Amino acid sequence: MTKKEKDDAPSKEEAKKKDEPKKEAEAKEEKKEPKAEAKEEKKAEPKAEAKEAPKKEEAAKEEPPKEEPKPVKKARKIRIAVLHVFSSKNDTIITATDVSGAETLAWASGGMVVKSHREEGRPYAAMQAAIRVVNSLKDKGITHVHVKIRAPGGVGLKTPGPGAQAVVRTIARTGIRIGRIEDVTPLPTDSMKRKGGRRGRRV
Repeated sequence: MTKKEKDDAPSKEEAKKKDEPKKEAEAKEEKKEPKAEAKEEKKAEPKAEAKEAPKKEEAAKEEPPKEEPKPVKKARKIRIAVLHVFSSKNDTIITATDVSGAETLAWASGGMVVKSHREEGRPYAAMQAAIRVVNSLKDKGITHVHVKIRAPGGVGLKTPGPGAQAVVRTIARTGIRIGRIEDVTPLPTDSMKRKGGRRGRRV
């Protein structure tokens, strides 16, 4: 070895010794940095969880309560009857039959409800008679009725008395459904001779 090489050898060793503490310091800093990052992540996580918790509570409050399924109502069986209403000035007679008209289900008249003869054809008597018939029909399970209104007809009055309208109004209020309302007054094509004789009725 030359003198120059001998002089350079110790200088290289000294430089290595000086660089060693710097490298150690850098290595320590690198070790500290991941620890610091881990701590920051841990601090951030509980904050994020704390923020998410009230959001979940708010979402739970905002969600409407689940509605229970409503029980399905069974369709009520429809049973139909026919109300034959005879209405004159002197009386109102109500007869309830089946659709064929052969079987009588219930009947009532104004004379069954009031005491005096003059009140038999009035609307109050007709209303009370209709209530009696409707109650009897309800007990038998009737839900719908068709109404047939009849005046005396023929050579008598062609228009129903005051009790007919009261009957229809009462039936509608009692809860039974009315299907159709017909006027079945018998109208003559060619009139018969009216009773009372040639000189008419003596008053």
